[in-house]
Amino acid sequence: MMTSAPWVAFPNQTDKDMSWVLRKPTRSDGQRVHDLVAKCAPLDENSEYCNFLQSIHFRNTCVMAEEQGECVGFISAYQKPDSENELFIWQVAVHPNQRGRGLAFHMLQTLLSRQNLANIDVVETTITQTNQGSWALFKKLDRQHGTQGEVSIFLDETRHFDGEHDSEYLYRIPLSYHTNS
Repeated sequence: MMTSAPWVAFPNQTDKDMSWVLRKPTRSDGQRVHDLVAKCAPLDENSEYCNFLQSIHFRNTCVMAEEQGECVGFISAYQKPDSENELFIWQVAVHPNQRGRGLAFHMLQTLLSRQNLANIDVVETTITQTNQGSWALFKKLDRQHGTQGEVSIFLDETRHFDGEHDSEYLYRIPLSYHTNS
């Protein structure tokens, strides 16, 4: 199983670099999540109501990161209804002043190490072609698990979005907890 120990996950960082508190979100976090996502272009903003639902109904598959009481990171995810061994990562939001510190990968590892998600053997997400931060994050996860991921078009810019949104590529990553990174 993946470790969430910062000195193992991020060997170039020290304990003093890791001042984040990672936890499940609560009802009172919905507005804070909404405000964070608004600062995290190119992410699509959802309604405040959606962010409250994520923080309440999907709290067991979401991660909130705080630093000195400020919301600096959030991952929203859910177990797919027809495939409960698959986790769909909806969004990864990292405050601009936290980027480059490994927070996104740390949140992802923390999420995947939760006991309630021990049955997860596939991670899926969708990424637009230009979202280099997300590509780097999920390629890192893929490398950690043997580079078996597959990419395909999930929603096409023209066919599904009438040219109003970039194509979303599905990145499907089988998890192998026997692979060394």
